[in-house]
Amino acid sequence: MRAFVGRTRELSLLAAQLERVQRGGDRPGRAVAIRGRRRVGKTRMVLEFARRSGLPSFYFQATNAPAPSELAEFAGELGRSGLPDVSDLSTPTSWPAALRQLADVLPGNGPTIVVLDEAPYLARNDPGFEGALQAAWDQRLSLKPLLLILIGSNRAEMERLTTAGRPFYQRATEMPLGPLTVADVKELTGLDAADAIDAYLVTGGLPLILADWQGGMSIREFLRTQVCDSLSPLVVSGERMLTSEFPSEVQAKTVLRAIGSGEATFGGIQSAAGGIKSTSLSRSLKELIERQVVVADAPLSCAPSTNTRYRIEDPFMRFWLPFLADGIPRIEAGQSDLVLQRIERAWASWRGRVVEPVLRELLAARRDLLPDGTAEVGGWWTRRNDVEVDLVGADRWPVARTLTFFGSIKWRENREFTSADLSGLRAACARVPGATGEAPLVAMSRTSVAPQVLAQGVTAITADDLV
Repeated sequence: MRAFVGRTRELSLLAAQLERVQRGGDRPGRAVAIRGRRRVGKTRMVLEFARRSGLPSFYFQATNAPAPSELAEFAGELGRSGLPDVSDLSTPTSWPAALRQLADVLPGNGPTIVVLDEAPYLARNDPGFEGALQAAWDQRLSLKPLLLILIGSNRAEMERLTTAGRPFYQRATEMPLGPLTVADVKELTGLDAADAIDAYLVTGGLPLILADWQGGMSIREFLRTQVCDSLSPLVVSGERMLTSEFPSEVQAKTVLRAIGSGEATFGGIQSAAGGIKSTSLSRSLKELIERQVVVADAPLSCAPSTNTRYRIEDPFMRFWLPFLADGIPRIEAGQSDLVLQRIERAWASWRGRVVEPVLRELLAARRDLLPDGTAEVGGWWTRRNDVEVDLVGADRWPVARTLTFFGSIKWRENREFTSADLSGLRAACARVPGATGEAPLVAMSRTSVAPQVLAQGVTAITADDLV
């Protein structure tokens, strides 16, 4: 198995919760609710944390089976856990009974880690599970030196477990888990900074996909090995994520595919989705945004704007939807070369579009590279999308008081940021509401920035500066 990489912050948060358990007290038990999309590495991270701790642990993964089957499997796993006094357990007939069994076998003289993976399945198939968990926690489990970790892939269902008005409200610390960072991807693949950003765009930072990236592989080599295999993680992960997130919502998936094809405006999405009614599209977009699957971006300037653009939030789905969603039949028919040719033809234009939000996030995290007073990093565009500024710094979002810098992104394979690119940036900046002509300029390039540009006092930022 590939060495575990990344998750330093999340592991530290779990360690802090475990430390609170170890301090003891009247109620030493602590609960953590981890949510994140499938294949983002939730289970691997938690199991790695439990392994490193060296403490007794119990892991149970729900399978979305009927409650009697889940209860029988729970008792079986508990009996095989190695915890004390588990040899004579009977199969419980309810979750209150099962959780009483768990509390009874937990040692009281030292911490134990208990993991309930895919916990929303248990609540979905037994309406009494949440109340049983709350009662067991209040009456028994929190009295033990226990770190209880609940894991869920369906973000909406996982959030409901801990939201106001639900039985387990305010009993667990919530921990959202996203993909690996670009820096983690760089470490895993051994690529340089620019290629690591490309690898992030393709894999979305999903550990299961990155596990197949052999050291020294280029982007093209990785794609060849993955796209040729109809069962590879790169090929199958997208459909599994869609099925899990939207098991029956056909229209939501249609809208998502329209956005994934490159459409960003309401009208463009409506047309690509088959001309669905505006009210239906608005409802679908609202649902996708609430589920944190789609992001609605607004231009950043000193004036309010309704020029909304929509994009896929999940970095892996940004790749899978335009290239593999419709390519799977060809791959299964042994025509993966046609899919690879399609990726090759569209690569430059596709990368130029989808890399921009990633670069903005990387830049926003590098406070040392930002001018004083910058609290937000966004972009600006006109209603017609005929004028665009890739990078806009401001003191607040979405309507700024002060604009702190402007910048242009030129993420070309082998061409530097040129004087012509700088002239285009200056002309576009003059159109931004609130621009005074005094804000510093930034030239962001995948490779380098021309000396003539640097001579004009422009700040150069490359991939090496960001990763």
